[in-house]
Amino acid sequence: MVSAHVPSRHVLADRFVRTRVQEVGVILGAALCTALFAQVALAVPGSPVPVTGQTLAVVVTAAALGPRRGMLGQLTYLLLGAVGLPFFAKAASGWGALLGPTGGYLVGFIPAAFLVGLAARRGYDRRLWTAAPLFLAGQLLVLVIGMCWLSVAKSLDLATAFQKGFVPFLPGGLLKALIAGLLAHFAWRFARAREV
Repeated sequence: MVSAHVPSRHVLADRFVRTRVQEVGVILGAALCTALFAQVALAVPGSPVPVTGQTLAVVVTAAALGPRRGMLGQLTYLLLGAVGLPFFAKAASGWGALLGPTGGYLVGFIPAAFLVGLAARRGYDRRLWTAAPLFLAGQLLVLVIGMCWLSVAKSLDLATAFQKGFVPFLPGGLLKALIAGLLAHFAWRFARAREV
């Protein structure tokens, strides 16, 4: 029986990461990028969760770094924020942020980064028409995990959690998926042009 094996491809970071120091550098860079984008935060009326730029950073860095590095970048981000660096939205920090209403969204960055990175390793980030849906799927995963945790943290039924912790974030998620798709598409075009 012949298996339908899809060959593994390189991600953007594979083109320049050659040493352990560079590996640590790109992982830390992903964490710092997410921390920077977390400071772009807008309050959502009626919701304890703000709209932030974090998920844009999560999907872009995951696609660029691949599943393992992307996931480690988000884990580093969470740990640095948890130990007191002002890395979360509105410069928040500490373990309380991970246990509060936004904690599920933050923890959701880890599986989202892994899955987006895995799909990027298969080449789904190279063209806009595959990249944008991939990045939207990564953000939807974060929203589902976050919404479920929000319902527990705030003692909300799932319908209310859906209205407060999922629906308001869909327009921004679509916009961020499109932006991320364009960034990835042009990054790959630039990378290919440099090879010529």
